Amino acid sequence: MSDLLLGFIAIGGMLALIVLGMHIGVALIVTSFATVWLMRSPEIAARFVGAAANDAIRDYLFGVVPLFVLMGMFVSVSGVGRDTFDVFQWLLRKLRGGLGLATVGANAVFAAITGISIASASVFTKVAVPEMMRHGYTSRFSVGVVAGSSILGMLIPPSLLMIIYGVIAEESIGRLFLAGVLPGLLLALLFCALILGMAYFRPASMYTAGLPASAQEQDTETWASAAVKFFPILLLVVLVLGGLYSGLFTPTEAGAVGAAGAFVIALARRRLTWRKLWNVLTETGYVSVSVLFLIVAASLYSRMLALTGMPAAITTGITDMGLGPWGFLVAYLLIVIALGCIIDSVSIMLIMLPIVLPIAASFGMDKIWFGVLTVVAVEIGLLTPPFGVSVYTVKSALNNPNITIKDIFAGAFPFVLVMVLSLVILAIFPGLSTWLARM
Repeated sequence: MSDLLLGFIAIGGMLALIVLGMHIGVALIVTSFATVWLMRSPEIAARFVGAAANDAIRDYLFGVVPLFVLMGMFVSVSGVGRDTFDVFQWLLRKLRGGLGLATVGANAVFAAITGISIASASVFTKVAVPEMMRHGYTSRFSVGVVAGSSILGMLIPPSLLMIIYGVIAEESIGRLFLAGVLPGLLLALLFCALILGMAYFRPASMYTAGLPASAQEQDTETWASAAVKFFPILLLVVLVLGGLYSGLFTPTEAGAVGAAGAFVIALARRRLTWRKLWNVLTETGYVSVSVLFLIVAASLYSRMLALTGMPAAITTGITDMGLGPWGFLVAYLLIVIALGCIIDSVSIMLIMLPIVLPIAASFGMDKIWFGVLTVVAVEIGLLTPPFGVSVYTVKSALNNPNITIKDIFAGAFPFVLVMVLSLVILAIFPGLSTWLARM
């Protein structure tokens, strides 16, 4: 049996194990180890696993993962998310659909200091959904806008998916963070345009009866009180992203500074008890270890594929088929979106990128641009059934049994269409992704 055939069998076996319920990281390691064993010997396979584990995460750069996760956890418990929503709600109170716009705006700002969509979905489900429903918005729209805008956390830097892509593609994480700024703002603006369009042209899809009640109690807010509420999150954004983009900090140092700043804010706001601190630390450990374990598994998997010669063979095959770069790109993005319906975002990247990156390189595609497209396509899976992680996060954070999973998926569907539109725009205009990263 040829090495190439073994490589294809390994991919099929790995997907079968995932479907049967095996953890993605374990499935990657088991199939990679077994394939190298069959190709070479048990001793070489064992050394192969040891070398991959040693080389994959020993670099100083990987400290960025737990540090940004820790910062996001401190921000979540400090109540900054609620204050951010309150400020945007007050600023946009006179616009039709203002609470929906406030949710998108608050999510965009919150994303700039968390990098995890699940954190945004959990926070704003508890903050924004009851407020919107109280003011006459339909439950379907209320949960849909929260689920839809929560995915900004995976695109606007710092982004956990960007970190994982940078590791696998061996690309600068700092440049990837820069590349996510304009696409993230574009997606937020498109979400706002969607909400305004629904508010003025299809109000029945947003409001339970007529126009929503005005939030008169918000008129007690002043510019001074709004500035006080918004100052902590603005300080973190300037501290972390300003230091990172000015070159003052490396991504790892920016994560450390951000985590320390978020810790001080949580203390100053008296939101951090010993129990909450322990929960934050343990949750950070769980998330970080799971991500780093997946990176080790992905390193072993990519080395196994390289050993079989599969990426080179697929590259040659696609070139011979005459698809060209655009044909390859469309096929790849469709596969990623389809995979998003059945497996999670990180798993998709770990499975697909070791195969497609050499092909993208052979077509001369910019890895930064390709990474942004990958993250947006992967994020669509956060909102599509049956796996949609953001949708299930919203459901788990709700205290309303009358709102079903079906309602949340239906409410998020218009945002899925907008994300597909943004994917087309970013593909046609690569400069939106590369301009800041190349400065």
